Amino acid sequence: MTVDAGRILIVDDELPIRRLLRNTLKVQGYTVLEAGSIKETLQCVATEKFDVMILDLGLPDGDGLRIIEQLKPALPQPIIVLSSRGDDGGKVTALDAGADDYVTKPFSVEELMARIRAALRHRVQDQGGKPLFTAGGLSVDLVRRTVQRDSLDVKLSPKEYSILQQLVVHAGKVLTHRHLLREVWGQENVEDVAYLRVYIRQLRGKLEVDPEQPTLIITEPGVGYRLRDST
Repeated sequence: MTVDAGRILIVDDELPIRRLLRNTLKVQGYTVLEAGSIKETLQCVATEKFDVMILDLGLPDGDGLRIIEQLKPALPQPIIVLSSRGDDGGKVTALDAGADDYVTKPFSVEELMARIRAALRHRVQDQGGKPLFTAGGLSVDLVRRTVQRDSLDVKLSPKEYSILQQLVVHAGKVLTHRHLLREVWGQENVEDVAYLRVYIRQLRGKLEVDPEQPTLIITEPGVGYRLRDST
C-alpha cells in the first residue's frame, strides 16, 4: 500500500461539511487540504499540490463559478462541484464553465467517493497513462495508489511513490533528471541529481528482483530513467 490515496482540496465555507468530508476522506486514505473562500482557494492552488478539488459554489467572498472560470483553463486537476444548487440550469452553467462533475447537497458519501475515484481515473488517462499498470511482476494502481510486487503489497515513501508515478504515467519513455526533479521536488537543480539517484536505488531495492541488475527501472546514462513498458 502506498502512503496515501491522493490529495483532495475541499473548498467550502460550511465547517460541518468540511469536517464530514475531512473525516471521510482521511479514513479512505486521502490527504485533505481545506479552503473556505475564493481568496484562500487561490492561495492554496498557488502553493499546494492536489489531485482533485471539491468545490462549493456559495462562498462568502463570491460565487464559486469564479474559481472555475479563472483557474480551469490552466488547471489540469478535476473540479467536482458540491453544491445545494440542484436546478438543471445551475448544473449546466457550472459544467459549461469547466467543472468536471456536479454533486448536489444533500449528498451520498458513497456516491461522492465514487465520483472522486472516477475523476482520478480520468486524470490518469488524460495524462496518457493506464489506471492499472503491470510489468514484470510489478503492479501499480494509479487510482487507488497501491503498489504490489508479485502480489505482495509494497510500502513506499511519498517521494518514492511520486517518482514511480511519473515513471508509470510515462512508461516506456525516457524521463530526464530535470523532469523528475521538477515534477517531484518542484525544482530542476542538477546538483540534486544525487538525491534522485538515492531514491531510484531505494525503489529498485523494493521493486526489482535483483536491484544490482534492474530490469524494470532502466538507467539511460547521462539522461535519466525509463520504466519498462508492459507492452
